[in-house]
Amino acid sequence: MDPAVKESVRRIPLCRTKAGPRDGEAWVARLKEEYTSLIAYVEQTKADDNHWFALESNEAGTRWFGKCWTYYKAKKYEFAVEFDLPVTYPSAPPEIALPELENKTVKMYRGGVICMTTHFQPLWLRNVPHFGIAHAFALGLGPWLSVEVPAMVEDGVLE
Repeated sequence: MDPAVKESVRRIPLCRTKAGPRDGEAWVARLKEEYTSLIAYVEQTKADDNHWFALESNEAGTRWFGKCWTYYKAKKYEFAVEFDLPVTYPSAPPEIALPELENKTVKMYRGGVICMTTHFQPLWLRNVPHFGIAHAFALGLGPWLSVEVPAMVEDGVLE
Protein backbone atom coordinates (compact mmCIF):
# COMPACT_ATOMS: atom_id res chain seq x y z
CA MET A 1 0.00 0.00 0.00
CA ASP A 2 1.23 3.48 -0.88
CA PRO A 3 2.73 5.16 2.24
CA ALA A 4 0.63 8.32 1.75
CA VAL A 5 -2.57 6.26 1.57
CA LYS A 6 -1.50 4.23 4.59
CA GLU A 7 -0.92 7.41 6.61
CA SER A 8 -4.22 8.89 5.45
CA VAL A 9 -6.14 5.78 6.51
CA ARG A 10 -4.27 5.61 9.81
CA ARG A 11 -5.81 9.00 10.70
CA ILE A 12 -9.39 7.75 10.19
CA PRO A 13 -10.86 6.64 13.54
CA LEU A 14 -11.70 2.95 13.66
CA CYS A 15 -15.16 1.70 14.54
CA ARG A 16 -15.52 -0.61 17.52
CA THR A 17 -19.15 -1.71 17.58
CA LYS A 18 -20.03 -4.76 15.50
CA ALA A 19 -23.65 -3.92 14.79
CA GLY A 20 -25.83 -3.50 11.73
CA PRO A 21 -29.05 -1.63 11.03
CA ARG A 22 -31.22 -4.34 12.59
CA ASP A 23 -29.36 -4.30 15.91
CA GLY A 24 -31.32 -1.57 17.73
CA GLU A 25 -29.32 0.48 20.21
CA ALA A 26 -26.06 -1.16 19.18
CA TRP A 27 -26.69 0.20 15.66
CA VAL A 28 -27.16 3.70 17.07
CA ALA A 29 -23.74 3.38 18.73
CA ARG A 30 -22.20 2.08 15.49
CA LEU A 31 -23.79 4.90 13.49
CA LYS A 32 -22.23 7.47 15.84
CA GLU A 33 -18.84 5.82 15.23
CA GLU A 34 -19.47 5.94 11.46
CA TYR A 35 -20.24 9.66 11.59
CA THR A 36 -17.19 10.30 13.78
CA SER A 37 -14.97 8.50 11.25
CA LEU A 38 -16.55 10.26 8.28
CA ILE A 39 -16.24 13.70 9.88
CA ALA A 40 -12.59 13.05 10.75
CA TYR A 41 -11.88 11.85 7.20
CA VAL A 42 -13.61 14.87 5.61
CA GLU A 43 -11.73 17.25 7.91
CA GLN A 44 -8.48 15.47 7.02
CA THR A 45 -9.11 15.70 3.26
CA LYS A 46 -10.00 19.37 3.55
CA ALA A 47 -6.86 20.09 5.59
CA ASP A 48 -4.81 18.27 2.93
CA ASP A 49 -6.60 20.26 0.19
CA ASN A 50 -7.86 16.98 -1.20
CA HIS A 51 -11.60 17.08 -0.45
CA TRP A 52 -13.36 14.83 -2.96
CA PHE A 53 -16.83 13.84 -1.74
CA ALA A 54 -19.97 14.98 0.06
CA LEU A 55 -22.17 12.35 1.66
CA GLU A 56 -25.37 12.19 3.67
CA SER A 57 -27.73 9.46 4.81
CA ASN A 58 -31.36 8.83 5.53
CA GLU A 59 -32.39 9.09 9.18
CA ALA A 60 -31.80 5.39 9.86
CA GLY A 61 -28.30 5.50 8.38
CA THR A 62 -29.08 2.68 5.98
CA ARG A 63 -29.15 4.59 2.67
CA TRP A 64 -26.31 6.94 1.74
CA PHE A 65 -26.07 9.37 -1.16
CA GLY A 66 -24.12 12.37 -2.31
CA LYS A 67 -21.45 13.43 -4.80
CA CYS A 68 -17.86 12.46 -5.43
CA TRP A 69 -15.38 14.05 -7.78
CA THR A 70 -11.90 13.75 -9.12
CA TYR A 71 -9.69 15.83 -11.37
CA TYR A 72 -7.88 14.68 -14.46
CA LYS A 73 -5.95 16.92 -16.85
CA ALA A 74 -7.21 20.04 -15.02
CA LYS A 75 -10.87 19.03 -15.48
CA LYS A 76 -13.29 18.12 -12.72
CA TYR A 77 -15.36 14.96 -13.10
CA GLU A 78 -18.28 14.80 -10.65
CA PHE A 79 -20.64 11.87 -10.11
CA ALA A 80 -23.63 11.00 -7.96
CA VAL A 81 -22.71 8.31 -5.44
CA GLU A 82 -25.13 6.07 -3.56
CA PHE A 83 -25.28 2.87 -1.59
CA ASP A 84 -27.43 0.93 0.83
CA LEU A 85 -25.75 -0.83 3.70
CA PRO A 86 -25.99 -4.60 3.26
CA VAL A 87 -28.05 -6.63 5.70
CA THR A 88 -24.83 -8.21 6.99
CA TYR A 89 -23.04 -4.86 7.53
CA PRO A 90 -20.39 -4.42 8.93
CA SER A 91 -19.35 -7.99 8.12
CA ALA A 92 -19.80 -7.15 4.43
CA PRO A 93 -18.67 -3.85 2.90
CA PRO A 94 -21.12 -1.45 1.27
CA GLU A 95 -21.56 -1.76 -2.50
CA ILE A 96 -20.85 1.77 -3.68
CA ALA A 97 -22.58 2.80 -6.91
CA LEU A 98 -21.98 5.57 -9.42
CA PRO A 99 -25.16 5.02 -11.47
CA GLU A 100 -24.33 7.45 -14.30
CA LEU A 101 -21.18 5.45 -15.10
CA GLU A 102 -23.01 2.15 -15.53
CA ASN A 103 -21.75 0.24 -18.60
CA LYS A 104 -18.87 2.66 -19.17
CA THR A 105 -16.14 0.45 -17.70
CA VAL A 106 -15.66 -3.28 -17.18
CA LYS A 107 -14.73 -2.63 -13.56
CA MET A 108 -18.34 -2.12 -12.61
CA TYR A 109 -21.37 -4.28 -11.90
CA ARG A 110 -25.05 -3.83 -12.73
CA GLY A 111 -26.52 -0.62 -11.38
CA GLY A 112 -23.19 1.19 -11.50
CA VAL A 113 -21.73 -0.66 -8.50
CA ILE A 114 -17.96 -0.27 -8.59
CA CYS A 115 -15.80 -3.38 -8.49
CA MET A 116 -13.94 -3.64 -5.18
CA THR A 117 -13.94 -7.41 -4.76
CA THR A 118 -10.35 -8.14 -5.76
CA HIS A 119 -8.46 -5.47 -3.85
CA PHE A 120 -10.68 -3.91 -1.21
CA GLN A 121 -13.03 -6.65 -0.02
CA PRO A 122 -10.28 -8.93 1.40
CA LEU A 123 -8.86 -5.94 3.29
CA TRP A 124 -12.33 -5.11 4.64
CA LEU A 125 -12.91 -8.69 5.79
CA ARG A 126 -9.61 -8.69 7.71
CA ASN A 127 -10.66 -5.50 9.50
CA VAL A 128 -14.27 -6.21 10.56
CA PRO A 129 -15.72 -4.41 12.55
CA HIS A 130 -13.08 -1.68 12.58
CA PHE A 131 -13.53 -0.42 9.01
CA GLY A 132 -16.52 1.74 8.19
CA ILE A 133 -17.88 3.91 5.43
CA ALA A 134 -14.97 6.35 5.59
CA HIS A 135 -12.56 3.45 5.06
CA ALA A 136 -14.64 2.17 2.13
CA PHE A 137 -14.31 5.60 0.52
CA ALA A 138 -10.62 6.02 1.32
CA LEU A 139 -9.55 2.53 0.25
CA GLY A 140 -12.29 1.62 -2.23
CA LEU A 141 -13.97 4.49 -4.05
CA GLY A 142 -11.03 6.91 -3.98
CA PRO A 143 -8.52 4.56 -5.61
CA TRP A 144 -11.19 3.34 -8.04
CA LEU A 145 -11.88 6.91 -9.20
CA SER A 146 -8.18 7.72 -9.53
CA VAL A 147 -7.65 4.75 -11.85
CA GLU A 148 -10.92 4.40 -13.73
CA VAL A 149 -11.76 8.03 -14.54
CA PRO A 150 -8.46 8.66 -16.39
CA ALA A 151 -8.89 5.34 -18.23
CA MET A 152 -12.44 6.28 -19.28
CA VAL A 153 -11.29 9.72 -20.42
CA GLU A 154 -8.41 8.27 -22.44
CA ASP A 155 -10.76 5.69 -23.99
CA GLY A 156 -13.18 8.49 -24.97
CA VAL A 157 -15.95 7.23 -22.70
CA LEU A 158 -15.91 10.45 -20.65
CA GLU A 159 -15.28 13.91 -22.04
